[in-house]
Amino acid sequence: QLKINCLQYCRFVHMHHHGESALLFPRLRESSPAPGPVVDKLEADHARVSDLLDDVSAAATSLADAEDATARKRLGAALGALSDELLAHLQYEEDNISDTLRSWTSWGDW
Repeated sequence: QLKINCLQYCRFVHMHHHGESALLFPRLRESSPAPGPVVDKLEADHARVSDLLDDVSAAATSLADAEDATARKRLGAALGALSDELLAHLQYEEDNISDTLRSWTSWGDW
């Protein structure tokens, strides 16, 4: 179950970040030049998080049906690294784009 949940979570975050990169970030850039550096950082965060998600997926995939302490330790370390990076990314996102998003009166074609 741990393996399945980790793989599903990784797919969800990959899809979520893809949606932000394809739909939200271009709209932020179009809104004004001010959020440009913030979007640049968020996109760089997405690349780092993507690599960490791949690490979690690989570690989860290596879990066997039999108890394997080494594989679980590897997965735990990968999840810890992902957690640290993702929480920092989410906080940065909240701190830097939330006010802009709340100010939008229309989401256009969304």
